[in-house]
Amino acid sequence: MKEGAKTHLETDVLVIGAGGAGMYAAIEAARGGASVIVADRSLIGRGGATIMAQMTVAVALGEQEPDHWEHHYADTLAAGRGLCDPVLARLLCEEGPEVIRELDAWGVGWARQEGGASDRMKQAHAPGHDRPRCVYVDFLNTGPAVSKTLRTRLIRTPEIRRIGDLLVTELAMRDGECVGATALHLSSGAPVTIAAGATIVATGGLTRMYQRNSASANMSGDGYALCLAAGAELVDMEFVQFFPIGHLAPRLIGMDPIMWDPFRYKLGGRLLNGRREEFVQNYGASDDGKYVVTRDRATYAIVKEVEAGRGSPHGGAWLSFEHLPEAELRAAAGPVIDRLAKNGIDLTRQAVEVAPIAHYHMGGVRADAAMATRVPGLFAAGEAVGGANGANRLSGNAITEALVFGRKAGRNAAAHAKKAAASRAAAGAFGDAVDRLRQGSGMPGDNPAAMVEELQAVMQKEVGPFRTGAGLTRALARIDAMGKALPAMKPAAGTAYDTALADWLDLSTMLTVARCVASSALSRTESRGAHQREDFPGMDPAWQKNQVIA
Repeated sequence: MKEGAKTHLETDVLVIGAGGAGMYAAIEAARGGASVIVADRSLIGRGGATIMAQMTVAVALGEQEPDHWEHHYADTLAAGRGLCDPVLARLLCEEGPEVIRELDAWGVGWARQEGGASDRMKQAHAPGHDRPRCVYVDFLNTGPAVSKTLRTRLIRTPEIRRIGDLLVTELAMRDGECVGATALHLSSGAPVTIAAGATIVATGGLTRMYQRNSASANMSGDGYALCLAAGAELVDMEFVQFFPIGHLAPRLIGMDPIMWDPFRYKLGGRLLNGRREEFVQNYGASDDGKYVVTRDRATYAIVKEVEAGRGSPHGGAWLSFEHLPEAELRAAAGPVIDRLAKNGIDLTRQAVEVAPIAHYHMGGVRADAAMATRVPGLFAAGEAVGGANGANRLSGNAITEALVFGRKAGRNAAAHAKKAAASRAAAGAFGDAVDRLRQGSGMPGDNPAAMVEELQAVMQKEVGPFRTGAGLTRALARIDAMGKALPAMKPAAGTAYDTALADWLDLSTMLTVARCVASSALSRTESRGAHQREDFPGMDPAWQKNQVIA
């Protein structure tokens, strides 16, 4: 694409986002006879959350012991604290086995049991599940293996065109229908318009809005902002899941900060406070070294120990495997032990420090069982969809959700595109969006990246794992002040590799979504799942309802 020059493309189905949900959606849409464009701001298949997920995938295969999707469904509803959309939760659990077995046939490499019925997959017992249910690829390789498998399938599908370096800025609308999108080609600075019979938003979550997060750089909530501006609804925006044992210290290079989860429930790592005492049981949750406590309760216990002055030196908790012999550690995860050793970490002789880290968002775009929003032609998939997990996601459901919802969105988007082929000629729907992208009056001294960091600090402090009305009010006031300063800072498009413009676009998205999260959290005057109000402790039956933003 030439620097600054506009490019126009046409396709049956446009998929925005190339993580697990986006890639599966594209593959399924192509199988449905559609031409597909997959657009992502990073390299196709190498961004998003799926590739970073080193842990497990919840699915009722019944390979470890008898199981049924209804048991998985019951555990999902229990974790969601009464707020799960039952239709979406059932879809996730009921169709999960199909997508996992299809990935198995594509060569993902799920870990197998040794000896006897060697064709059976291993299934781990993760927090919140009533039995061993979670499949995985050995040695913390689940997400990378899933992403590689889908990426290989994507590359081998000629009906799919892959375009990286595209930051989608606006969905195109004509007569109330979504007919594609406008994007910025980052490496050339050129506007790109894409007309599509159906559009799927598979852009993941919003956890980049927090200082401490496990997200890739493109998890800024942009899909939520795009869909909201187009007329779709958002649901459950207050529910941000904080992973309780994100790595804190010592320094860890080249490894996922949430890698400790499978270690703990596979090996029984001990959570200790600064006095080297186990403490989770003091906060109304049974743990017993087996890591069966849900994430919201573990987060609460760690934060409260730190507040009480019983935290580890860097402000978290100790995670210790020192009680385990080296042979047992190596048998469970030998290559990982070697990688840790290169970081100067010997688990047989030292504990590591862990602390809560923003990890997943339960809320998102409101969609039905077909993954269709209330906007004709607009679908959503994966973590971009809200409602399935209610107030707290069950461990292992993230990749299952990405795959099931991605496949469903792709199938239905392809069917919609066949009925809406005329929409592809709607080039006139893009003119205003291109003009808005090209216009700008920002000055060289403006620094949207600094404001992004400020917003992350505000969200971490005031809209983090534990909230108060006063803190949320302060957050909203600062979000509004930054929003008022935003328009005058916008650089004009047209320059290759314009990081200031990319930062400005990210900041604009993040401010919109941050306001949705903070305002929803302020309205919900109770504590439920991942939403914890210190000024309103405990669940209130009157609040067993979903908040919707339109």
